[in-house]
Formats: sequence, structure tokens, C-alpha cells
Amino acid sequence: MPLVSVNDYPVRPVLKVLLQDKTTKKNIIFAENEYSQHGPDFSETNEITAEKLTYMHLMPRVEKELEHQQARTRTKAEVFTPSWVCNKMNNHCDEEWFGRPGVFNTEMENGWETNPNTIDFGDLSWKDYVDSRRIEITCGEAPYIASRYDTTTGDIIPLTDRIGILDRKFRVVNENASDDKEWLKWTERAFQSVYGYEYQGDNLLIARINLLNTYVDYYRARLECDPDVKTLRKIANIIAWNLWQMDGITGTIPFGKAEEDFVQAEGEWMAEILNSNEAEEMVEHDQSDTETPVCRIFDWRSNESIKFTDIK
Repeated sequence: MPLVSVNDYPVRPVLKVLLQDKTTKKNIIFAENEYSQHGPDFSETNEITAEKLTYMHLMPRVEKELEHQQARTRTKAEVFTPSWVCNKMNNHCDEEWFGRPGVFNTEMENGWETNPNTIDFGDLSWKDYVDSRRIEITCGEAPYIASRYDTTTGDIIPLTDRIGILDRKFRVVNENASDDKEWLKWTERAFQSVYGYEYQGDNLLIARINLLNTYVDYYRARLECDPDVKTLRKIANIIAWNLWQMDGITGTIPFGKAEEDFVQAEGEWMAEILNSNEAEEMVEHDQSDTETPVCRIFDWRSNESIKFTDIK
């Protein structure tokens, strides 16, 4: 069975939602020419559609040939992190939040041992933890957020041993929700609290699918049934907002032209750090070119979309 599939439940009923780009109100784009052998509509600036996915084989990096992996590393700086490293970094964030180490697991060489006891919050609030917002930059397949499988080996990680940011939030909800209604509410809020952006369209779609499958994995374990399509659409919509396609330099979709205020800020920051004429030149750009809106995300607590740059 493939690690990621667009043809099966739960993905197929909400695939069009998972392909949405909320900033452009179109679909996410390929942003690289890996699939251009299928025709001119598969070039880097073209949108990914459900129909096009029937002609291409969407697969995680670990399933691709080594030569292909290396080519993506050279051209797109694509590097994926082992799960034990993701765990170490997520543990560091949680140590800062809880004020103590080893909350969810004990680190071992190239691995970890899961804490079997209920997470102790002391004077802290489990709801505050679920609501705490985290972001994975240049997220690839989002291994820091959802650890369904090790992105470097392809090994499936058992549900009770997962170490992603979202997995930890689900564990906390599982241990504290008094009933299924509260569980549904706070697992939805868990999704609303995790963010990530990615340049390449196929990686972003895989990341979105991984988050959706993560929801279904925990839903089945808790409620012993599949979520209905209405529930899947709600979760898929959150995912489409919170995991978005962006060039981290310009703050726009790939190949977009940044708005003046963002280019100015980026140029001045680079000039200050590098103290070089080249960095200062980043501030200058041709006003005759059409600017592309800065990517938008959603603030679920204030119930409004905002520019990504507004949270910096």
C-alpha cells in the first residue's frame, strides 16, 4: 500500500479542497518541472488539478529513485529530516512550553521511548497547549507536524509513538476530553493551531494529505468509525488555509512578485545582516511589473484571513 494516495477515502472526496490556494483563489501550482514530460500543462507555473493527478504518480520523496532524490536536493535544496531529529526538535519546543524535559518521550540514539503515563500539566492548561500555535517553515511533507511515517525510511510509525506537533496535541486531547463532543471540538482546534508553508506543489499536497490521514487515524481510533464527508471537508478546509504554498523570500506564491513593503523589509534586513551592496539592491525592483499579493493565512480565533507577513 502506498504511503500517500489521492484515489482512496478519505482523500478523494475532498481532493479539490486540498488543491486550493486560498490566496489566489485558484489551485496550488507545480512550482517545478518534474512532471513536464506529461505535456505543457504540467510545467512549473501550471496549477495542479484532480484531472492532472490521474496522469502523474504522486509519491513521497522516500519512494522516489535515489537519483531523482539527489536531483531535487541539488535544484530545490530538498532535504528531509529523520523522525528522531524531528522528535528532538519538537521536544525542545515542549521543554520550553512545559518548563521541563521529557514530557512526551525519552530520547534514545536514533529513536525515542514514549512516556506511557498521562501528560502532567500541573498548573498549566491542556487547552492552552492545544491552542498554542506552531509553524513548520519549508515543511516539505510536514514531518514535524504529522509523523505518520519516517520521511527518510518510509517506516510507518505506530499511532501511540508518533512525535509530530499535531500528534502531541491529539494525545493531549485524547487524555483530557471528557466525551466525544469535546474531543471533536478540541481536535479541530488542534488543526487550527498548526501552520506550515512549502514551495513545491507536490510536496505541499503530500503534506496536506498526511494531515488529513492523521485526522482519520485518530478519529478511527477514538470513535471506531470513519468521519463523514462533511467532517472531512471542514478539516480539509482548515488544512488548505494553514498549509500554504509560498516562496519564503518573496512572501508570495512561487514566481510571484512581492509587494513593495515586503520587498523593502526583506532587503533592509538582508543589507543589515550582510552589509553588502548586493543585499541593498534587493530593495530596488521594477515598478512596471505586476505585484503579487502576499500570501494569506487564517486566524481562526479572530475568524479572519490575514497576510502572512502580519504575524512576523
